[in-house]
Amino acid sequence: MAKTKVPKRPTRDEFVLEEIGNQLSEAFHEGSTIVLTIWGREEPVQGIINHMDSRTGKVHVETAAGTDKVPFMDIMKVDYPRY
Repeated sequence: MAKTKVPKRPTRDEFVLEEIGNQLSEAFHEGSTIVLTIWGREEPVQGIINHMDSRTGKVHVETAAGTDKVPFMDIMKVDYPRY
């Protein structure tokens, strides 16, 4: 049986990753609501970061549906919601 090809996550340079990390850290410390665009998901994740786990590399986002644990490397973009 042939394995189906899964598209690879786009590579990003260290400056882009550092900027995303800074935005996440700032939103975490301020308790801001954020909208994350995540590689491989149709819908963005909106919520408040309640934990950033450096051991697993996951960002825990409290959403309306519960806690969503998003891998840092899958986060493509950090935005703030428009009301």
